[in-house]
Amino acid sequence: MSRITPSLWFNNNLEEAMDFYASVFPDTKIFGTTRYTEGGMGTPGTVMTGDFEILGQRFNAINGGDYFKFSEATSFIIDCKDQAEVDHYWEKLPADGGAESQCGWVKDKFGVSWQIVPRALYETVTGKDPAGAQRATQAMLKMQKLIIADLEKAYRGE
Repeated sequence: MSRITPSLWFNNNLEEAMDFYASVFPDTKIFGTTRYTEGGMGTPGTVMTGDFEILGQRFNAINGGDYFKFSEATSFIIDCKDQAEVDHYWEKLPADGGAESQCGWVKDKFGVSWQIVPRALYETVTGKDPAGAQRATQAMLKMQKLIIADLEKAYRGE
């Protein structure tokens, strides 16, 4: 088990977020929640914290209210084995109020930033052929969703 666990701050929609992530990511585990009690900072009975795991990465989260916002300064990279995985996450994560960005980045409806990265990106932009790597990098910079076939064509100079 990792000794560092990212902790996320939600605006009183933590349960919805955990359910959303469980619908998007296979094998998501929700370990449990704690609830606010009388005399606490939140409405008694509502979720205060939650612990869950996405693709083997453990998270802790709090329903802390509208004090802090997510930003692109922190994002989570999803290592995708193929285009089907890229397409799945690209469709699901920004749905219902999220946003697509450049170079494989999306923001989900809660404001969390994700980088949807196919393994082929690393193979092309850091490949043994410097000119091919430069072409693949230039192609990537023009993309929103990363398209493996286009990265590979750029690398080969096609």
